[in-house]
Amino acid sequence: MTVERKTNYGNISVSEDAIASLVGGVITECYGVVGMSSKQVLRDGWAELLKKENYAKGVVVRKDDHGLSIDLYIIVSFGVKISEVVQEAQKKVKYILETTLAQDVSAVNVFVQGVRTVE
Repeated sequence: MTVERKTNYGNISVSEDAIASLVGGVITECYGVVGMSSKQVLRDGWAELLKKENYAKGVVVRKDDHGLSIDLYIIVSFGVKISEVVQEAQKKVKYILETTLAQDVSAVNVFVQGVRTVE
């Protein structure tokens, strides 16, 4: 799945992996987020932190009639209010995607896979 855009100079195609990397970079900069986690925790056994090159494993991008739908799998920091962290992450991801891709975002679903202390 790619996001395609036509301009006067030609066509632009943005791949799902590029969107996942952009979202992963944005989400790891949010306050209270320790890092990204794999979306397959039950298979992997426990929520492990993903490195920068593996952000696509923690992000699911779907395109529907209303725009993009994003699923994020994160690990939050111990001692922060989870609902506030999730709400701010949703706002930030939606804003960044709408401004950089000029594409509507219909949903940003955040799944908290674990809580960790920051060392």
